[in-house]
Amino acid sequence: MRKLVIWGSGGHAKEINWLCEELGVRVIGFLDERPETKGQIVNGVPVLGTLTDIKALKYEVELICAGVGDPALKKRFAYHTIQSGFRIAAPLIHPRVRLSRRNTIGEGSMIFEGAVLSDNIKIGQHVIINRSVNVSHDAVIGDYITIAPGVNLAGNVTIDEGAYIGVGVSVRERCHIGCWSMIGGGAFVKDDIPSFTMAAGVPAVVKKRLDIP
Repeated sequence: MRKLVIWGSGGHAKEINWLCEELGVRVIGFLDERPETKGQIVNGVPVLGTLTDIKALKYEVELICAGVGDPALKKRFAYHTIQSGFRIAAPLIHPRVRLSRRNTIGEGSMIFEGAVLSDNIKIGQHVIINRSVNVSHDAVIGDYITIAPGVNLAGNVTIDEGAYIGVGVSVRERCHIGCWSMIGGGAFVKDDIPSFTMAAGVPAVVKKRLDIP
């Protein structure tokens, strides 16, 4: 049986633990950089500390670096995990997900219950596709992206590395969402969104620039 360790011990990490229960995959612990969390029990699973605390398990476990929704944190966790010689987990896909065999999904990514991904979709590494997300044909979703519940992406949408797509967002066909951008919940994206910006509204407009992570 696969044995997983999840970076993070908050709400999203709990969601992943539940996903693993649905898949029959064993989670042996959470990791958390906050010293005060070490030794706590979260939904029956211990917080083990950081990578230093699980050195002895290096060749026994796979790590999930997308146990948090923040794309920048996911990228940092993935970097340190790989540098420390740990294995990244294969994708986790809920059994009640519909997707084409022609889609590609990168390591460390996860797709939650009720998502529908049609055809010729490319998903990068450490991507979160949450519950009831719809992704249409020929979409390209880069690394470290978080897509919140209820998002709808039309055909030929491209989302670059590190973007965060909020709850219930809809994106029109052929739109391009730049890297490390953020789309506020409930927005309708009908035009391209530049990198390092936050956009919101119906239709979505850029509200401010974001710092480079």
